Amino acid sequence: MARVISIINQKGGTGKTTSAINLGAYLASLGRRVLLVDFDPQGNASSGLGHRHNLEDISIYHGLVGKVEPESVIKGSSVLNFHFIPANNHLSGALVELVNLPEREYYLRKFLHRLRHRYDYILIDLPPSLSLLTVNGMVASDEVLIPVQAEYYSLEGLSQLLETIYLIQSHLSHPLQIAGAVITMYDKRERLSREVAKEIRRNFRHHVFESEIPRSVALAESPSFGKPVILYNNTSPGALAYNRLAKEIISQEKQYSVNF
Repeated sequence: MARVISIINQKGGTGKTTSAINLGAYLASLGRRVLLVDFDPQGNASSGLGHRHNLEDISIYHGLVGKVEPESVIKGSSVLNFHFIPANNHLSGALVELVNLPEREYYLRKFLHRLRHRYDYILIDLPPSLSLLTVNGMVASDEVLIPVQAEYYSLEGLSQLLETIYLIQSHLSHPLQIAGAVITMYDKRERLSREVAKEIRRNFRHHVFESEIPRSVALAESPSFGKPVILYNNTSPGALAYNRLAKEIISQEKQYSVNF
């Protein structure tokens, strides 16, 4: 059964989608079967894996509302054992369609439950906002991974996100765990980056991964080629950082227990 992890931050520009794509690619390169679910209507994770958007294409929306079988929306990536489910603007319509339905928070959970026996990891790239889509993603997950940009405004957003997670845990009685925070956009040459990283490690009450994701030209360029960085420049600092992060995630497997 897959370990289902949402990658989430309500603040945009934290490296959330970059982390979803590249963590997934490196987990697959380390022998794990991985599915990335693009659950953001902008579809950036899909395009970052080379998917060309077409509103006539089958996407996560069609699987979510039961128009197609889950297996029919899965796409293969250029990395062995790394699959993904694309998103497009249709997903925005799900917000309207689900809002008056019973158990509206559980649609993605029910959808993924039919797939999780096929994978070791299912990663969900959530939109940078708090909406019914975000709630669906968290309820479908066992854990959340939080990318935190190395700047002070990120610290403020982190506390707001934790409040949202606690609300999911209490109001929906869902035992959502926090896999940890990962520091992104880190530049060890900048005093501000070093101070923010130190502040996060000192005050964040949950796990903070040792791997710090640096600002990297290769990470910025690889999506335009439709490739994860492992295929674009696997010796770049960003690539090496995501390789280390994937190994840290795998090292947590011994303490992991399925909550479904």
